[in-house]
Amino acid sequence: MKKVSLLEIFFVFAKIGAFTIGGGYAMIPIIQRELSSRGWIPDEELPDIVALSQSAPGVMAVNISIFAGHRLRGFPGAVAATLGSITPSFLIILAIAMFFSAFRDNVWVEKAFKGIRPVVISLIAVPMVNMARKSCTTWWKWLLAVAALLLVAFLGVSPIYILLVVLILGFSVTYYSQKRWKR
Repeated sequence: MKKVSLLEIFFVFAKIGAFTIGGGYAMIPIIQRELSSRGWIPDEELPDIVALSQSAPGVMAVNISIFAGHRLRGFPGAVAATLGSITPSFLIILAIAMFFSAFRDNVWVEKAFKGIRPVVISLIAVPMVNMARKSCTTWWKWLLAVAALLLVAFLGVSPIYILLVVLILGFSVTYYSQKRWKR
């Protein structure tokens, strides 16, 4: 893999940050397209970066930028990617804060924001389905994914508890299978 310049990392993540409405999950398809089309990160590594980003504290979009930038150029790459991904949002929010009071009660502005919501939902759903198809290669992985979805979405179970249970289950199965093979 060729060495990527920090400026190039900054501008690619600035482009991602500028054209992503909805943050975190909505960024995934754009990040995947930008990074894999440039040959920077293979498609197989993206679910790992997303999983790490979800498990780390903080905003997922920034965490994805940190891990992807670090993968590309270490600490300086993480800083460049992070600054690139947050700069457009910062500038847009600054401009909105400066001018929003003039048109905040405008009916068209309210309708535009309400119209964006379904698009954001689809931007989140598509990469999740694509990652599930790539990651869930057996029936029990599908069972775990669907069970986690149902527990979080409909029963309000915290994802932290699900991760803890799956971690314990994974360690237990690994320990048991290794112990069984040593006999």
